[in-house]
Amino acid sequence: MKLAFTIAAALALASAGAWANPEEAMTKAGCMACHTKDKKLVGPAFKDIAAKYKGQDVLAKLTEKVRKGGAGSFGPVPMAPNPPDKINDADLKAAVELILKS
Repeated sequence: MKLAFTIAAALALASAGAWANPEEAMTKAGCMACHTKDKKLVGPAFKDIAAKYKGQDVLAKLTEKVRKGGAGSFGPVPMAPNPPDKINDADLKAAVELILKS
């Protein structure tokens, strides 16, 4: 019985994205089509995002910005919204945390 519960819990966490690699999640969500780690593509480089928000508690703010999309923070090109069916909450949080460490 314990083994069945452990396996069920592991599968639930895995399907929720709790063990996903943030870089894989960002690739699957399409983030890498417009962003790179170290140079501007369509959108800003992750290192530029990290530099802009260095030392600030912006995890919730940037997570919401990715969800809703928008423009103006790094220029006029808008970022499309990224709903939960594109990247789940756990993966999005991990991705933003990774970007802020760039």
